[in-house]
Amino acid sequence: MKTDTKVLKLVRKPAASENATEAQENSMPEAIPATAPISTLTNVAKPRAVPAVAPERVTAIKHAGELPDPELLLRMYRTMYLSRRLDDKEIQLKGQNRIYFQISGAGHEAVLVAAGVVLRPAYDWFYPYYRDRALVLQLGMTPYEQLLASVGSEEDPASHGRQMPSHWGHRKLNIVSQSSPTGTQLLQAVGSAEATYRINLVEELKERFKNFHDDEITYVSLGDGTSSEGEFWEALNTASNLKLPILFLLEDNGYAISVPVEVQTAGGSASKLVENFPDLYVQRCDGTDPIESLEVMTRAVAYCRERKGPALVHAKVIRPYSHSLSDDEKLYRPTEERASDAERDPVKRFGALLVEEGIIDQAGLQHIKDEVDREVAEAADRALAAPQPTPESATKYVFSPDVDPTAPEFDTEENAQLSGNPGTMVDLINRCLHTEMARDSRIFVFGEDVADCSREQYLDGVKGKGGVFKVTANLQRKFGSARVYNSPLAEANIVGRAIGMATRGLKPVVEIQFFDYIWPAMHQIRNELALMRWRSGGEWKAPAVIRVPVGGYLKGGAVYHSQSGVSTFTQIPGLRVIYPSNALDANGLLRTSIRCDDPVLFLEHKHLYRQAYNKSQYPPDDFMIPFGKAKTVREGTDISIITYGALVQRSLVAAKQVAQAGISVEIIDLRSLVPYDWEAIVNSVSKTNRVIVAHEDPLSFGYGAEIAARIAAELFEQLDAPVRRVCALDTFVGYAPTLEDAILPQVPDVARAITELHSY
Repeated sequence: MKTDTKVLKLVRKPAASENATEAQENSMPEAIPATAPISTLTNVAKPRAVPAVAPERVTAIKHAGELPDPELLLRMYRTMYLSRRLDDKEIQLKGQNRIYFQISGAGHEAVLVAAGVVLRPAYDWFYPYYRDRALVLQLGMTPYEQLLASVGSEEDPASHGRQMPSHWGHRKLNIVSQSSPTGTQLLQAVGSAEATYRINLVEELKERFKNFHDDEITYVSLGDGTSSEGEFWEALNTASNLKLPILFLLEDNGYAISVPVEVQTAGGSASKLVENFPDLYVQRCDGTDPIESLEVMTRAVAYCRERKGPALVHAKVIRPYSHSLSDDEKLYRPTEERASDAERDPVKRFGALLVEEGIIDQAGLQHIKDEVDREVAEAADRALAAPQPTPESATKYVFSPDVDPTAPEFDTEENAQLSGNPGTMVDLINRCLHTEMARDSRIFVFGEDVADCSREQYLDGVKGKGGVFKVTANLQRKFGSARVYNSPLAEANIVGRAIGMATRGLKPVVEIQFFDYIWPAMHQIRNELALMRWRSGGEWKAPAVIRVPVGGYLKGGAVYHSQSGVSTFTQIPGLRVIYPSNALDANGLLRTSIRCDDPVLFLEHKHLYRQAYNKSQYPPDDFMIPFGKAKTVREGTDISIITYGALVQRSLVAAKQVAQAGISVEIIDLRSLVPYDWEAIVNSVSKTNRVIVAHEDPLSFGYGAEIAARIAAELFEQLDAPVRRVCALDTFVGYAPTLEDAILPQVPDVARAITELHSY
């Protein structure tokens, strides 16, 4: 559609997108319906009548220099105004104590609506952050649905009343559940884009995933403060390294709560710091100008769809309201600065421009506002009357309601036919990975050093790495580099990407090289992986498996290769924790971990990897051991030892020693820590009436403290003596063998506890 010089003033402002090129100014991809139709357009100024537009489509932007269709401009304005009025309604409701929290997207509306126009709901994938109200409205989330989150209703599609408002999520629109920790969404979004990349590489998966599109992209947004997080840099590194189809939108309103951008970022511009990432298309725009934002977002989205690499749009926006209603920006922002922001208010400026340029007159604009105000008021009344979650629903979706890994179908242990020469724990874990990857093309294995050789041209000439303990040896040779590959040395990167891939329906089985270095991934494990299902009310899940070598008794492992702090993870709801003590159990429990529907932390004791005493012949390819099923490794009548991991063998040796003195010891190997087999503990303690809990964790606050406390509370009448614990000292593991032996529980420690408890 041709336009005149007067209207061109809307489009031809001084360009903020400094490094755009003519060659990259592509026409906008297929446009998307706005959040609601303009119900009447009788007040559109003449002669610029709005052409008829099919309700499910809006006209795409034309070549650079032409005006977007008036209908599109009016839809964009309506969504921007709707977003602002929803913020205002929530602020009003919070003041009335009818909702409990509010954080607004005010000042960000223009660039977000532009993003929603060029992206495709239920086609692309979305990881928004809490300012993105206007985006999710444009994608199709309704005002009523947003206000359901505000009131904490069970019908809230984002979390069913479990999360704060503005923590966006919508299964039907591919908006993945968002959490509060800032920046954690970035690596998950990279994992989502990587799922697109990997599915394209594995032909079988293209047929398997019905909701997959060759040109789909992943959108993720962040604020200027979040660009200080290390995960931002890790995300850009992997996205650029793999040329992933991901669009980063940096919404820079100048403040992270009260900290201004020049304090957060060297030079005051994160985009200038990252513009040398290879294949990263960096664009900048005035995010308060919807026309300029639409042009820039169009180019960035097209770049990603054409598989040229990732894109980052740095949009300068404003924050006319405080960070949240828990903040008062008047405490740290002067009046003149706030007044300057108010002059750039995108909703007011865009409305005035539409009138000035003859797109609509003042009466027509007021009609849109009145219509939106009625819609918001009606939505608020409906939301306030919506049902709240029931108290009984609080424990739903901690774990999968569909797949129960404690169920009989996961128990093929009894009478399993073993064959072949005995193999070590390493051998049987490796066999499990081989058979499961052959069975299920959704399984991807990655981590530091897990591949045989990243430089494939050398693969035939080298023996291959396959992990520092050789657990993943020959997986890359067998299944290819598309499914088995090395990651950066960055633990949060490994787990965050795994979450994004698992959310998309893949089955990542990743490795953290040493338990001692898992802590950079703790944010992703605690706040994202374990919480994904519960916080979304069952809408999303992330059933990834994290394999982790753990434990001491290495002679030289020292402080940073000998930790065994499992209690840190067993207290996290939603995370299965498994800890086998021998080769056969490791094979069966790993297979259950892969086939179950929950996130699993699979702990592999380094000292046990190649011990001769825990070898086994190979089980069948369907061999599984259910979670929560302990194993009685020695029958006894006088004392029960409840243990797991490396203490199983030490307890067996101690039991044989004290047997010479006539003491009969029963040993229970838990194998599964979350869940654990309480029934096996009850049966054993009821028989022996004396119990020792033995483990490698420190004594204070260790995993055994929970077991001991429950025994004391629920089996007190069965006990003839106090519950005894044998554990490590409350310190770290030293390098010198004399220190390590003194710190970690040894066979004599177990034997002494048995003798003392027997004589109590």
